[in-house]
Amino acid sequence: MFDLYYMKTSKRVLLVLLGVFITLFNASLSAQNRNFTVVIDPGHGGRDPGAVGSTSKEKDIVLSVGLKLGKLIENNHPDVSVLYTRNKDVFVPLNQRASIANKEHANLFISIHCNALDRKRTSPQGVETFVLGLHRSKDNLDVAKTENSVIMYEEDYSVKYEGFNPNEPESYIIFEFMANEFLDLSVYFASLVQNQLVNNSKRINRNVRQAGFLVLREVAMPSVLVELGYISNKQDEAYLKSNSGQTSLATSIYNGFKEYKREYDKKSFVFSREGDSGVKSVVQPSSTTVSEVREYKIQIFVSDKKLENGAPSFKGLNPVDFYYDGGVYKYTYGKSNNHQKVKNELREVKKKFKDAFIVEFENGNRVK
Repeated sequence: MFDLYYMKTSKRVLLVLLGVFITLFNASLSAQNRNFTVVIDPGHGGRDPGAVGSTSKEKDIVLSVGLKLGKLIENNHPDVSVLYTRNKDVFVPLNQRASIANKEHANLFISIHCNALDRKRTSPQGVETFVLGLHRSKDNLDVAKTENSVIMYEEDYSVKYEGFNPNEPESYIIFEFMANEFLDLSVYFASLVQNQLVNNSKRINRNVRQAGFLVLREVAMPSVLVELGYISNKQDEAYLKSNSGQTSLATSIYNGFKEYKREYDKKSFVFSREGDSGVKSVVQPSSTTVSEVREYKIQIFVSDKKLENGAPSFKGLNPVDFYYDGGVYKYTYGKSNNHQKVKNELREVKKKFKDAFIVEFENGNRVK
């Protein structure tokens, strides 16, 4: 009787241990499969309210949109790790926001904000998506000043940010000389997001812009700062406050992320094919040659502008072709039906365009 009880108990223990092992193994496997990290940065928080509307605060709106965005990514992309610089109403210094992303070697940084103008001025409406760079207009400088002024809430900000004063235009000269190796990818992602905010959420288009944001200066990855609308505008504020508006804005940013991630996965797949010595096997009619079906090119960068051959942006590469996709121009160099040949050319191209990668076309259409 004792032996029978002992056997049953041992069996139960083994089953429990097996269940624990399987759970831990699956968790470990899941963690290994999370090969892409996105950091969502809801601006301001805690003692820093951000822009203040007639009945709302920027810090509350951007936190809500940021959490909705994170949930959409988590629910639809199990291979993506989502991190937040803040997930509640707390104050986080600008340099700590960047440190969170850099420490995790994140692949993408999305900072979310609301815009505002002085109450003495008539407020415009609309969405803007910014990338790091020197402001090309007074409006861009004003936006950067407003968002950078958060450092005034920090102790010893002048020492911490190496003498940077958000209210002095001279402090922004540094952005003219900064070489942002992630600028092309940042512009690409910004264009995708801006396109979705305009076409999906039906917001007024204030375009993709460049300005000197401290939070973007510190991150070592593609990054954007999204201004969801003007909290100083009555119509925009009503939309920004509403649950439906916040859900739509989060969905639009997510749609931009989804397209960016698809391109990232395509690029990663091309580089992960070890030992690929030629064209992938394709079933074709006997009268059709390979070159008529499958072609490889090197994508060098994207832009919201159409450029002519010989433009300085191409860094001497010629001829350069393009295709229009996702509301932006995607520029390519070289073409061949031999994947290995293009792969060899890529090594040279990457000396000029670090983020260049191979794209595939079938009958003139991009394969995704």
